[in-house]
Amino acid sequence: MKKRTKIILAAVAALALIAAMILAYIHFVPKTQEGLKTVTIEVIDKQGNTTTYEVKTNGEYLIDAMKDAKASGFTYDGENGEYGFTIYSINGLKADFNADSAYWGFYINDEYANFGVSEQPIADGDKITFRYIIYK
Repeated sequence: MKKRTKIILAAVAALALIAAMILAYIHFVPKTQEGLKTVTIEVIDKQGNTTTYEVKTNGEYLIDAMKDAKASGFTYDGENGEYGFTIYSINGLKADFNADSAYWGFYINDEYANFGVSEQPIADGDKITFRYIIYK
């Protein structure tokens, strides 16, 4: 009887933990904003030169704004992988981590982004900064 009670208590505890994780995910997952929004995309290359694009988009995620910015001359290259979209180059400048520890970091309103470009929600008035970074 004791063994059966322990199994039932363990199962209840596991279900409670799963429920808590689901609630935390729902609470902390970033929210998207529907409708037309204007965002600024800023690109800082490895020499420190800055190029700025003002983008109007109906997209809800950063990757959507990046696609819409192509009309203004913004270019990027990358591929979808198991962790989302990986950026290899912006405006023709390739960042190759394996060659020289370089990568494209990006910031939302001057804070390092917590999600990849395909998962990062955007809101009207956001400033997105892509910065060429050499990891030291």
